[in-house]
Amino acid sequence: MKSVNVQELLKRLGIKKKNYGATTGSSKGWLKTTGKELDSISPIDGKVIATVVQATKKEYETVAAKAKEAFEKFKMMPAPKRGLIVREIGDALRKYKSDLGALVTLEMGKIAVEGKGEVQEMIDVSDFALGLSRQLYGYTMHSERENHRMYDQYHPLGVVGVITAYNFPVAVWSWNSLLAAVCGDAVIWKPSSKTPLTAIAVQNIIAPIVDKYDIDGIFSLVIGKGSDVGDTLVNDPRIPLISMTGSTKMGRQIGEAVAKRFGRSLLELGGNNAVVIDETADLDMALRAVVFGSVGTAGQRCTTTRRVIIQKSVKAKFVKSLINAYKQVKIGNPLDDDNIMGPVVDEQTVNDLMESIRQVKAQGGKILYGGKKVTVKGCEGGFYVEPTIAEVKHDLPIVMHETFAPLLYIIEFDKIEDAILYNNEVPQGLSSALFSTSLPNTELWLSHAGSDCGIANVNIGTSGAEIGGAFGGEKETGGGRESGSDAWKVYMRRQTNTINWGKTLPLAQGIDFKI
Repeated sequence: MKSVNVQELLKRLGIKKKNYGATTGSSKGWLKTTGKELDSISPIDGKVIATVVQATKKEYETVAAKAKEAFEKFKMMPAPKRGLIVREIGDALRKYKSDLGALVTLEMGKIAVEGKGEVQEMIDVSDFALGLSRQLYGYTMHSERENHRMYDQYHPLGVVGVITAYNFPVAVWSWNSLLAAVCGDAVIWKPSSKTPLTAIAVQNIIAPIVDKYDIDGIFSLVIGKGSDVGDTLVNDPRIPLISMTGSTKMGRQIGEAVAKRFGRSLLELGGNNAVVIDETADLDMALRAVVFGSVGTAGQRCTTTRRVIIQKSVKAKFVKSLINAYKQVKIGNPLDDDNIMGPVVDEQTVNDLMESIRQVKAQGGKILYGGKKVTVKGCEGGFYVEPTIAEVKHDLPIVMHETFAPLLYIIEFDKIEDAILYNNEVPQGLSSALFSTSLPNTELWLSHAGSDCGIANVNIGTSGAEIGGAFGGEKETGGGRESGSDAWKVYMRRQTNTINWGKTLPLAQGIDFKI
């Protein structure tokens, strides 16, 4: 590997050659798991980094019971004190930012600056959650009855199950866990089987804080097969909320299972995100946004730019500049700061990209750039591909499908109304962006007749959302909202209270019930 001593890095983060796969959170909370061994393979060179002994249903039960017990005590702690715990978690993450970021790169494959950026996002969320701990507001309402007072308030929900994806192996945990913690909840984390080591590292980083505040069971981890531990977590009636990030297919299965037991689901699923560029746009600005949005994280962000919907009059000029920019993208070991695109996560992702390219051609599309596998010297076992640009019709079947890899579609439009139609016609609805200096176009884009996505931007790209806004999307993206704004409410139960401080018992709606 370049730029990092892997063994020293793993040692600093408490990663061993073989690791247990479940903990209740404290430094003494690791369980001797007994499931099958899981190798963590680096996409950089295809080599095993370390091994995890996965948890079984029996070990999940130990973790879940402890989390339930810990919640009953933790919920009575004042929210501002819970905020102080989260602040110390943020401080610990600051201390380990470089190391944890490097491990994200090593295990997931995103370039070094993005790995560190993901940890910075965790730190930012801890700061947000600290402030939130003093702002868990309810509302006061005026009663129609004399001498009555009405208000609503929010109570801790319980034990929250958090299922995360490989592409943001640690940041998504923070979105959920740190907000849930200030709300008074406990968390059981099931990370992606592709990135178990980063989850173990996070648990090691926060363990001293768990010990200090005697909150064993509040931040738990279970690494195991989805068909075993995952299904048990999803179907556990003690878990009132399952927050899941992943594919639409998996989200549909989890949503149905949780709904059957009247639980709640927070689903962050597929994205098929478009940048619309009209003829008034600043094309240089749009170009930078599209390249970052499509190539960043090797096309493996939920918010990755998948489609460029561009007005006919400026298409040729923009596409020429885009291809030239793609030719300058340096692909290689993501631990080398000179490279701006690393590998995709595994061989299956490479195969998925190649199959989508085949379908583009079969459906009448044209490959304008890329589309090949790449061999990187010194990383011959890694999973590297060229970022690919294809010109297609807006309604091809392959365009409706999200390929979770660096494949970008160019789609032409005449009128802004057509561009909005093309943006909205895909089944996913996460992120969208319009580049324009036309006030009527930007206002239309953000109106009821505009983008139907959970995120709609103007003159910034689809990728790189700030933590202060609620993150999530509509349609097959799942409808969930995480991180900023009032997303905290999903981690709490709402209660309406009415107090009669008078001497009579008037009824609502003026009813006179004579007894």
